[in-house]
Amino acid sequence: MTTTISRPLLIGTALLALTGCNKTVKGTEYTNDSAAAAGNGTSGSASNDPIKDAESAAPESIAHDASVMAPQPDGSMKTLRKGTNGWTCIPDDPTTPADDPMCADANGMKWAAAWMAHKPPPPNNVGLVYMLKGASDASNTDPFATKPPAGSDWVRTGPHLMVLGADSLNKIYQASATPDTSQPYVMFGGTPYAHLMVPIGK
Repeated sequence: MTTTISRPLLIGTALLALTGCNKTVKGTEYTNDSAAAAGNGTSGSASNDPIKDAESAAPESIAHDASVMAPQPDGSMKTLRKGTNGWTCIPDDPTTPADDPMCADANGMKWAAAWMAHKPPPPNNVGLVYMLKGASDASNTDPFATKPPAGSDWVRTGPHLMVLGADSLNKIYQASATPDTSQPYVMFGGTPYAHLMVPIGK
């Protein structure tokens, strides 16, 4: 998207880095069982522990055994922990105003890799992404926006689950530039990256 680290880049580079095992993050060394509480340069109220922040995106039953990847200043990703359940968790995106870690399943990572490459997502590939701390997105209509249009605010969504690649669902829920984020809505409607945002909680 741009030279700054952004959500598609975070997920896409995490997918490419899953085969690596370098555990350096922002100049700090971490081990699989010890992620010292050192700052990770993230925004909002993100935890100083990037593993803890990444895990907060999903239910404990998923996050506990997930791989954890973290962004580096140069836009690359480093493995903080190798997982065993096919999920990948990523700490806060520092380019947005919210603390917005996420956890994606294997299909979700394939979808995100296509998004990053500006290629159509693979067909018949329904994926899930948890964002239990919510998110703030630059646009609900432009998949590659890095900041809101002039005069607009970030699209702020509370805790939610993203359902990717489920076209039949995308056709029946609201899709607009200013969605009601308290109800299920479609992000990036009318594009190959349309996906359903499902609020979780009251």
